[in-house]
Formats: sequence, C-alpha cells, structure tokens
Amino acid sequence: MQTVRVRTTQNVFIDYPVASIGDRILGHIVDRFILLAYSVAVFTALINLEVEVWQVWLILLGLPWTFFSLLFEIFMNGQTPGKQVMKTKVVRLNGTPPTVGDYLLRWIFSFVDFYFLSGAIAVVIIAMGGKGQRLGDIVAGTSVVKLIEQREITAKEVFVAVEEMHVPTFTQVTQLSDKDIELIQRALEVNRDQGNGQPVLIVTEKIKTLLGIQTDLPPVKFLYTIIKDYNSLTTGR
Repeated sequence: MQTVRVRTTQNVFIDYPVASIGDRILGHIVDRFILLAYSVAVFTALINLEVEVWQVWLILLGLPWTFFSLLFEIFMNGQTPGKQVMKTKVVRLNGTPPTVGDYLLRWIFSFVDFYFLSGAIAVVIIAMGGKGQRLGDIVAGTSVVKLIEQREITAKEVFVAVEEMHVPTFTQVTQLSDKDIELIQRALEVNRDQGNGQPVLIVTEKIKTLLGIQTDLPPVKFLYTIIKDYNSLTTGR
C-alpha cells in the first residue's frame, strides 16, 4: 500500500495511505453534485425574479464553478465537501502543511487534469505516478491521502500500567508534563501499529537531552520505562 508521511503538530510523522483513484473520483462527483444542486436552485430563483443583468448570472453561477475547489481547500484545510465525505485530504509530500500557493497551483493545473479528455489525463498520471499525484499535485509537491481515524486518548489510556512494586529508574521524569507523556505514547503507537520507528528515535533523543539521561536501553524499552517511571512518581501528585 502506497503511503505519504505527514508531520503532525506534535512533530511526529504518521504514514497515511494514498487515496485511491476511486476515492478521488467519488469525491469529485460529490463536489459536482453539490455545485449542480446549487446551480439549479440559483437558476430557478433568477428566472422567478426575472433577473436580466448578465453580471449577476455570471457571479452567482460562473464563479462558484470556477473557484469551488480552490476556496474550499484553502479555508477547509485541504478538503472540499467531497473530500470530507470520502475522508481524504490534500497534504504536502515533505510533511509540512500545504500553503495557499500550493492550493493555487493545484487549482490552475486542474483545468488540464480534469477538462482535457474528460479527466483521463488525471487518472492516467495518478495511476502511473506511484504517489497518488495528478499533474497539479506534481507541480505543487502535494498528494491526496486517506485519513486514518484517530480517537482522542485520555490521560488514563496514555499511561502504561505500572508493574507491581515498580522501582523507578529515571527520577528525572518528574520534570516532564502530561503532554510530553502523550507525545511519547503516540510515538510508541506509531511504531507498534505502523512499523514506523522514526518518531520513537526522535522522541528518545529529545527526552535524553531534556533530562540529561545516558542509557544503553533500546529506544522502545527506554520510552516505556520513562512512562512507567512517570506514572509511578506522579500518581496522587
């Protein structure tokens, strides 16, 4: 399965699966259906009101069709209504959030992707590219990924249960906060669930530097020890 690595706000990388061609086509259809329903409603209203000023027709009917995807992606963090329905999103391949310029490039090249050969160009390029990119994505350095459902994790769930009679190894852990422990836990979850050990290595080095710890423990075992020590030393605090 093709994936794209995205940096979260907590500086942890998560590998998201690339959205399938089917997901993207269905999302595009949903967006067009919304535009069609809007256009029918506006057209009916203008006819009933006997509006004859062509500029009004252009603004109310032409502009939404032209700028629909651009404006929604800019103001809805990389999603249109169709992308929301299909749980997909525009991201940059380097892991940083897309900029307005990135969305603008995707939009400009969408006229080539979707309106030449009825979208066949976009389908062919996505299928051949390997990173889920149409022409606009290649130019902008973006792709469209399938969002992984993530539930909120409570503090109680974050803490690894302390073994009976656990003797803390690193007493410096009291300098950490609950958010630090949540970050450690998320890095461990990414390593466990997705086989991506990079977040564990990064967090391990940051914790060692922050607390002045020198140890030969493997990174995963070290982080689990940190969590158990923290839970043991801060319970009831």
